[in-house]
Amino acid sequence: MKSYQKLTTPQPAGCQVEEEGAAPMPPARGRMAPWWVGSGLLVAAVLLSTITVWVLQQVSGGWLGPTPPPKCLLVPESHRFDCYPERRVVVTQELCESRGCCFIQGPPPAEGKQGVPWCFYPPDFPSYTLESLNQTALGMVGMLVRREKAYYPRDIERLRLDVEFETDTRLHIKITDAANPRYEVPFDVPRAMKRAENPIYSLNFSWDPFGVLLRRTATGTVLLNTTVAPLIFADQFLQISTSLPSRFLYGLGEHRGSLLHSLDWNTLTLWARDVSPTESFNLYGAHPFYLLMEEGGDAHGVFLLNSNAMEVALQPAPALTWRTIGGVLDFYIFLGPDPNMVIQQYQQVIGFPAMPPLWALGFHLCRWGYGSSNGTWQTVRAMRNYQIPQDAQWNDIDYMDGYRDFTFDSQKFASLPSVVEDLHKHGQRYVMILDPGISSTSPHGSYWPFDEGLRRGLFLNTTQGQPLIGQVWPGFTAFADFSNPDTHQWWLENLQHFHAHVPFDGLWIDMNEPSNFMDGSEDGCPPGELDSPPYTPAVLGDSLSSKTVCASAKQKVSVHYNLHNLYGLMEAKATASALIQIRGKRPFIISRSTFPSQGRYSGHWLGDNRSQWKDMYYSIPGLLSFSLFGIPLVGADICGFSGSTSEELCTRWMQLGAFYPFARNHNTQNEKAQDPTVFSPAARTAMKDVLLTRYSLLPFLYTLFHRAHLQGDTVARPLFFEFPQDVATLGLDRQFLWGRSLLVTPVLEPGVDSVTGYVPRGMWYDFYTGSSVNSSGEMLKMSAPLEHLNLHVREGSILPTQKPATTSEATRGNPLRVIVALSSSATAWGDLFWDDGESLDTFERGSYSYLVFNVTQNIFTSTVLHASTEATNVTIGTLSIFGVQKPPSKVLLNGQEKPFSYLDNQVLTVSDLGITLSQGFSLQWI
Repeated sequence: MKSYQKLTTPQPAGCQVEEEGAAPMPPARGRMAPWWVGSGLLVAAVLLSTITVWVLQQVSGGWLGPTPPPKCLLVPESHRFDCYPERRVVVTQELCESRGCCFIQGPPPAEGKQGVPWCFYPPDFPSYTLESLNQTALGMVGMLVRREKAYYPRDIERLRLDVEFETDTRLHIKITDAANPRYEVPFDVPRAMKRAENPIYSLNFSWDPFGVLLRRTATGTVLLNTTVAPLIFADQFLQISTSLPSRFLYGLGEHRGSLLHSLDWNTLTLWARDVSPTESFNLYGAHPFYLLMEEGGDAHGVFLLNSNAMEVALQPAPALTWRTIGGVLDFYIFLGPDPNMVIQQYQQVIGFPAMPPLWALGFHLCRWGYGSSNGTWQTVRAMRNYQIPQDAQWNDIDYMDGYRDFTFDSQKFASLPSVVEDLHKHGQRYVMILDPGISSTSPHGSYWPFDEGLRRGLFLNTTQGQPLIGQVWPGFTAFADFSNPDTHQWWLENLQHFHAHVPFDGLWIDMNEPSNFMDGSEDGCPPGELDSPPYTPAVLGDSLSSKTVCASAKQKVSVHYNLHNLYGLMEAKATASALIQIRGKRPFIISRSTFPSQGRYSGHWLGDNRSQWKDMYYSIPGLLSFSLFGIPLVGADICGFSGSTSEELCTRWMQLGAFYPFARNHNTQNEKAQDPTVFSPAARTAMKDVLLTRYSLLPFLYTLFHRAHLQGDTVARPLFFEFPQDVATLGLDRQFLWGRSLLVTPVLEPGVDSVTGYVPRGMWYDFYTGSSVNSSGEMLKMSAPLEHLNLHVREGSILPTQKPATTSEATRGNPLRVIVALSSSATAWGDLFWDDGESLDTFERGSYSYLVFNVTQNIFTSTVLHASTEATNVTIGTLSIFGVQKPPSKVLLNGQEKPFSYLDNQVLTVSDLGITLSQGFSLQWI
């Protein structure tokens, strides 16, 4: 990997180094040399490039055209920043040079690839100049001026630069129109009250051309260098580029692919879209945030707070370009320095995720095509008969009357209220689907949701001020405008009416990109620069209105052009508020479309996947990416949604899915059933066993969610989060951790009875047996017969588990088993958060128990740091200690001798403890 410290030394003329209390330096008017140019190599580079081009011309038969100017030859291929990113255009030399850019034609890229741009910026392309810079209480304010117009309409000549040193690990940089207000994301962000006193970063500026250089103070690593390409800020085209200190970049959702992004000329588009997850497509949500691992194990993150259609271009320099078609450039940079801290710092800005109810962490079952409420109930009954754990039963759109929201089919689903009542009697919950498209074709007076929404003016409107009519499942539909607070009240009233008949417990909000079976509306979209902007990012369908509503549609807060990517977030916010008012308990919501801060209101499932082995694999980078985005309650449709699963695939997927933070098996209509009850006894037993394992781990999982809610910890976690200095972990996405302690290594391919997984350096223990594996940091082959999922517990950790039952409610009353995994120095640590599992704000109100477990010098200690009444009803029954080097002669519980067992694999077990959670205790082995 390159050291950008070398590339930026000596410091270029015109750079202003900003330190605490320093006065701004006067602007230097000389142009700063591009960062990849060493002055002593200039002539040699030009000569070498000229010879290279001449040779290529001879080999290629001259397709490179005339020899480009020396300044163009100077730019290495990997550092060519695209000057003509428009798709569906054959870029010619004439088109390129009309923009003042360099043109070097290369070989056509491989199918589906972009390749090296033929048209790219020369080193002297005009950009903005930093004309003034002044100190403020929190940082600096500057003025940027562009003296030569760029090539997109309505170029903005004067920009305002605001820099705030918000915390020692968070920097806020905002660039906007100095003269006129622009749309900004209607988003609550924390406001710094004072300037950071000891930032772990230093900020430099290039004055002409304007550029930001951000360094990590401890290492000198350059995290951002925006001098690599010109800043462009037109009304509907905003672009800024930066070098990257490494190629290890993650985030930038929602996309299907590996966890680690390729920087090989890879463009990621962010524009919410209803499409089955497919590589290279823009999918359901938009998350303009990336995490980057630096050389040596440090990490930083960058968040662009912008909700417009956007693309992020990655290239092998390594470098990155942000392109968006509206709003402002509002960046937050998080300095970590470790990846866990980066994600915590990100969530300090966007908000920490909500604490889910305990039942949300149980097993969920759904399909489109039960056909009736009786068909739904028969599945629940079969699950009970086989004593397979299940917390929630769901219904897809077939429960509705004509696919209309807030209705149920009075013929096929007549007994739905009774089914829900039966679920509740058995400690189970009911969740059903809702779509934001409201049927507009029912006779006036017969469908209150549309009539009342129309009367109150709560739908998206056309430019003519009439409700925009599209088409979704019920036929012609209007779309609720969730940016309007009045819509939230109407949504609540509709849900209250329905809940009075069918007392649902949670909601599944789908189709909220918003999805539309038409492009735009029944009348198309009007001409104009909202629906046909000067630049359209590389969206699926090549149009902003492809399978959604017109970008020109009017909403309360702004036009849909600006709010499209916020639609799912705004619906989730309205839905969470309604559920709290209706049930008075923690809301449970799963949303398809998402945006930063979504975790405060909902979880997410990864959409309409397929019953294929590769889809099972892709679910892991999917759930890990959403962990980065602050949405820990995430999972994929277990066994696949569309297509027909196989018994082997479904068994393996149930094993993996039992370790999704949100675990739901879901299936489409007209396919054979895939719930656990329909398979052979062997497969059914394997599925049941892994669900029982999940239920035994609910206390551990629930505590992880508490830590996510409290401070932004991840639940499902990439291995490199815990081992950031181990470069072997940086590309791993076929395994993952729960918290820091539990390693999950699933089988992801057919016809095998073993799996090879990476085991980081240290001692790991088999979760089921306690047998140890001492790894040097290596790939290990593990036995994996069809009935077995490999789970390993990390040394030094303590896991609270519980005797499992078939619901989370029944499990809650069972005795706990605490698993201790001793480190090589015979120490361990763990914790347990416990409350009633569903009440609002239990931590904030103090209605919870919190215990810390610790082992040192052969003494296990349970310390109660906070207690509540629920803790008196649950006991710790068993303590299992892995890695006890030699058989103890005796075990003392609070000083009293206690029977124990000790196995050859160095597992010490003490049973029948009978100590309530509200009691602290110690246990010593001698």
